[in-house]
Amino acid sequence: MFGADKGTAASDRLNGKKLNIGIVQARFNADITDALAKACKTELLALGVSDKDIDHVTVPGALEVPVALQAMAEKGKYDALIALGCIIRGETYHFELVANESGAGVTRISLDYQLPVANAILTTENMEQAIARQTEKGRDAAQVAVEMANLLESI
Repeated sequence: MFGADKGTAASDRLNGKKLNIGIVQARFNADITDALAKACKTELLALGVSDKDIDHVTVPGALEVPVALQAMAEKGKYDALIALGCIIRGETYHFELVANESGAGVTRISLDYQLPVANAILTTENMEQAIARQTEKGRDAAQVAVEMANLLESI
């Protein structure tokens, strides 16, 4: 079991060897999402996930991410999935719609398929906030995916 009370080392929780990971990246705000993807894949490799065990697809925008995640989940070959995107607030209600619906869709895939989905779809007020978060959140998504895949395997 995981947790500090069981004495499980972080290295055990973050061992990506033997894991198959699927990544869905939105192309909208590509400068940000490309940086997210680069940081995410670099971290997955550092955690021991083999390059051949990482499948990476792109979709037009954040609203399309959940349907691609669902298609990957239905394949039954992934230990965890990762959602990458960037939604920057504009002057209309569209920001809330896209942020809320993409977030709900990502969560639903995780719950419906009992499959970890690390949600790194950034929702920011401006481009500066997105740039400030792109590398850290890409790395975080990789770590969450690996840790949760290992956790669910142990339950």
